[in-house]
Amino acid sequence: MKFLNILLGAAAAGSALAAPACDATAPKDKRASKFKFVGVNQSGAEFGKDSLPGQLGKHYTWPVKSTIDIISYITGKGAYAVLDPHNFGRYYEQVITDVDGFKAWWTTTAKLFASNSKVIFDTNNEYHDMDNSLVARLNQAAIDGIRAAGATSQLIFIEGNSWSGAWTWTSSGNGASLLNLKDPAGADKLDLVYCRLDDERLRDATAWLKANGKKAILGETAGGANAQCISALTGMLGYMASNSDVWTGWLWWGGGPWWGNYMYSMEPPSGAGYQQVLPSLAPYI
Repeated sequence: MKFLNILLGAAAAGSALAAPACDATAPKDKRASKFKFVGVNQSGAEFGKDSLPGQLGKHYTWPVKSTIDIISYITGKGAYAVLDPHNFGRYYEQVITDVDGFKAWWTTTAKLFASNSKVIFDTNNEYHDMDNSLVARLNQAAIDGIRAAGATSQLIFIEGNSWSGAWTWTSSGNGASLLNLKDPAGADKLDLVYCRLDDERLRDATAWLKANGKKAILGETAGGANAQCISALTGMLGYMASNSDVWTGWLWWGGGPWWGNYMYSMEPPSGAGYQQVLPSLAPYI
């Protein structure tokens, strides 16, 4: 696993966040949120993907506990870790076709966390340029492997082809190819994951979710620290909030200690997203 989403629950009533949101020492302000989950994609180990096995601190890093503590404080909820193989459906740059091997990998990995209720599994990060039937089979193999490992209570996130984008969810064929995935632990343990959007690009996916009785989490979203981007973000999140019967939450891209002056960094205390964008997103946390 090369990637970690820090998923922070924001319950439908009584969730708390700091005011202003970028000040972790400020008094908490109680607000209601329509989202079950809000979180930050924490980059770290995937930096070392070209230097295997790599050296900690030189080729790769891990999320900082103080960051997780601060963001947890902002939402007023505990943290969940979403684990995925961050390889875009590839193994050594080649499309994964060994479905049984993929299931075996997930069985081995999920056993490590089978008793941890704070872990959520994500089958793979952003499959792309693959046969839709292969993506479906890999997703089903991941589900079967995770449950075979005894991890029967945790949520599983399912990703689709075409980078799992909401704006291409139906046009790429994801809607049809992934509709019949089965989870031995029950359908309520599966969530779809979509990435990178605005509210106009969400409408087609939203209609599909409602028509098929499915739910999703927005796996990645971001915007620059300017009025236009912030307006687009709040418009999108407002649209999601008004459709929270199918949208369970959203995750920011990205966090982690090695982003430096990256324009979307949600890393406290000085990340541009954390300092300049997060306060405007407070109503949607």
